[in-house]
Amino acid sequence: MFIGISLLLAVGFYFFVDTLMKEIQPRYREATEEPIVDTARILAAIAAETAKDGHIDVPMFRHAIDGVRSNAFEARIYNLLKTRVDVRVYITDDQGKVLYDSDQGRAEGEDYSQWRDIYLTLRGQYGARTSPSPLDSETKILYVSAPIMQAEKIIGVLSVGKSAANSNRFVDIARRQLLLGSIGICLSLIVIGLLLGHWLTRPIRRLTDYAQGIRDGHRTTLPPLPPGELRDMGAAFEEMRVALEGKRYVANYVQSFTHEIKGPLSAIHGASELLKEELPTAQRRHFINNIRVEADRITRIAETLMLLTSLESRLGIVTEGWVALDRVAREAGDSLVTQLEADRKGLDLFMVDAVRVQGEENLIRQAVINLLQNAIDFSPPDSQISLIVKATENHIQLEVQDQGSGIPEYAREKIFNRFYSLARPGSGRKSSGLGLSLVKEIMILHGGEVLILCPPEGGTIATLSFPPETSQ
Repeated sequence: MFIGISLLLAVGFYFFVDTLMKEIQPRYREATEEPIVDTARILAAIAAETAKDGHIDVPMFRHAIDGVRSNAFEARIYNLLKTRVDVRVYITDDQGKVLYDSDQGRAEGEDYSQWRDIYLTLRGQYGARTSPSPLDSETKILYVSAPIMQAEKIIGVLSVGKSAANSNRFVDIARRQLLLGSIGICLSLIVIGLLLGHWLTRPIRRLTDYAQGIRDGHRTTLPPLPPGELRDMGAAFEEMRVALEGKRYVANYVQSFTHEIKGPLSAIHGASELLKEELPTAQRRHFINNIRVEADRITRIAETLMLLTSLESRLGIVTEGWVALDRVAREAGDSLVTQLEADRKGLDLFMVDAVRVQGEENLIRQAVINLLQNAIDFSPPDSQISLIVKATENHIQLEVQDQGSGIPEYAREKIFNRFYSLARPGSGRKSSGLGLSLVKEIMILHGGEVLILCPPEGGTIATLSFPPETSQ
């Protein structure tokens, strides 16, 4: 749109300026010719008053004009400094023969009766012509004639010639100023057009980025939009997004939750059916314990799912504060000491840097605990788990490294999916599959990310990476 408008503007502006440039010279010629007419008629009237018996007093004109030319003067006419009289005056008799020529008498005695200015004036018409200068063919001289009248009879013609050299200088200056002004106006219009185009398209780009962010599954908010149709469109987009995401969200979660608790419910149902029979005390206790375990599993799934749901519906952290990452790491490790000792696994803490990040301490601690829990579940007995806090040039990082078998290739793209879980070594049991999803949502809220790497030498490295602008 901007390019099209610019092209139309440029074409229209070009023709407008071109027309003005062509009109400048004729208008200057008109402005020059008008005072020459007055000059010619005044001098012709003087010549008529000084004429005797039909004879023009040529010596008087020669003396007067030579005197004017010999007097030095300076006249500053804007950018032109004028120091001499540069008009040409010649007088002819009633037959067109030149009696006097102020140009050093160059044309005296010649027949000018066929020159247009003399020819028309002798016939009672307005006589004027433009001819090349005798000294410079490139320079034009404008001649205007007036009749010398005596007793209502033309006794001669007086013609005044004015070189176009000075007027051409004014024309060139005017054209140059017009061209520079036109270029300045054109550039100003282009800049204004760019600013206007940016102002008009910026909200459209914001709305486009918003729609693309929704399409790509990013958590995004409706950008500020100017009043009018765009704001109404943005509000309609937001309402549509909320409606669609709500329906899809509920459908996905109901389907996932139903699928996930189907196993525990089946186990509870089977155990309850068996408890109807007469069973030995040991078996009855075993089935009652199974019911308790599966019920606890359903409770954990529901609680984790509720927490995950609440995080996904948030657009940012709520209780923001400075969190000492090294302290949170120690507290997370201390909360799992009992399980570490029971599984014969050690935890090594490496606080390379004492750094603080902005965020919600409870959520960050939960993310660290989830990573440590995974490392404990997938590490072999008598192995060490490393918990490292360090600051790099671009990020603040908390790493959890284990010595397990790593993540299979086929599962690496699915580990952050809800309810996706791998069987634990030894027991073969699976978790709820919500731990890493929860960690991912926590890091998104904090403007960071979680990375899971499997180095060639074995084990798994899980990294919480915080942006440097949220740390100190």
